[in-house]
Amino acid sequence: MSVTKVDFGEAGGRKANLFLIENAGITLKVTDFGACLEGITVPDRDGNKADVVAGYGDVSGYTDNSCFLGATIGPSANRIAGAKLTIDGKTYHMAVNENDNNLHTDFTGGSHKKFWDAEILGEGVKFSLSLEDGEYGLPGKRLMQITFTVTDAGGVRLHYHCTSDKKTLFNMTNHAYYNLAGESSGKMEDQILQLFADSYCPDRPDSIPTGEIAPVEGTPLDFRAAKPIGQDINADFEQLHLVGGFDHNFVIRGWNGDGSLKQAASAYDPKSGRAVDVYTTLPGVQFYSGNFMKEKNGKGGKDYVPRDAFCLETQYFPDSVNHENFVHPIFGAGEDYDSVTEYRFYNR
Repeated sequence: MSVTKVDFGEAGGRKANLFLIENAGITLKVTDFGACLEGITVPDRDGNKADVVAGYGDVSGYTDNSCFLGATIGPSANRIAGAKLTIDGKTYHMAVNENDNNLHTDFTGGSHKKFWDAEILGEGVKFSLSLEDGEYGLPGKRLMQITFTVTDAGGVRLHYHCTSDKKTLFNMTNHAYYNLAGESSGKMEDQILQLFADSYCPDRPDSIPTGEIAPVEGTPLDFRAAKPIGQDINADFEQLHLVGGFDHNFVIRGWNGDGSLKQAASAYDPKSGRAVDVYTTLPGVQFYSGNFMKEKNGKGGKDYVPRDAFCLETQYFPDSVNHENFVHPIFGAGEDYDSVTEYRFYNR
């Protein structure tokens, strides 16, 4: 295990750093600007290495980053209906930034566009960001932390820990876009995906969950058996029409809130042999097939276009605070938020 800090350019007159965490043949790159995950370089079955995460070559790209490439999202990932929620009888209002709703807390000044304090640890890097009471419309003086490590077994581990002096919303995730053939290799629709989920959350036309927990059986969203991502992506199915492909929360099988890691997904690129298994302590995973991916001047000057990469964002369910039948991610005042997600890379 080694951690190296290198220059990553300037944002807002401040120097940004990129941290290279190397272990077990894997190099993980993360930056203190936004606690963004910039890259993961892993070998294929023949030992040839490639970066499997879409991103930018320096910090300037992350200052715009309209598609949230590699972004650490918090305190609220995904969508909140009406951009409001109620905690202990008091209603709090967040930014209205997508239709009439809130998406990913804040587009222009969100945590993915702030500098986080960085601490190099023996096993990785810990990023910390403090939020004032009322910031982003949510209560509590808050501290959000995420520690990135690469395990001896070849896993990229994300450990989130958040505290608040008042009850508040914490629903953290990372928005990395993956292409197991390599981030510059083009469409990923031939890559194989399995989701360990028997049900999902159907969406309204504005991508807010209806509140129903629906079975995947008999629908194009059935990934219980591994299949190519593109196999059913254009099927004549209303849920796919609403969002231009896959962009749904899947309910992870066997989750019971005990803090143990459950497998959420497994993905595989037949050409290179690169594969990843996703484990998490969280109840849901948002599978997004990059339907609206459109980023200019990515790594090596590449323009990313729709379906060049996919996301597996572990999370509490979208708009969970506004649905009685969803687990509410309300923490603070003595109950900390703590979660772990691991992306375990290997070859087949």
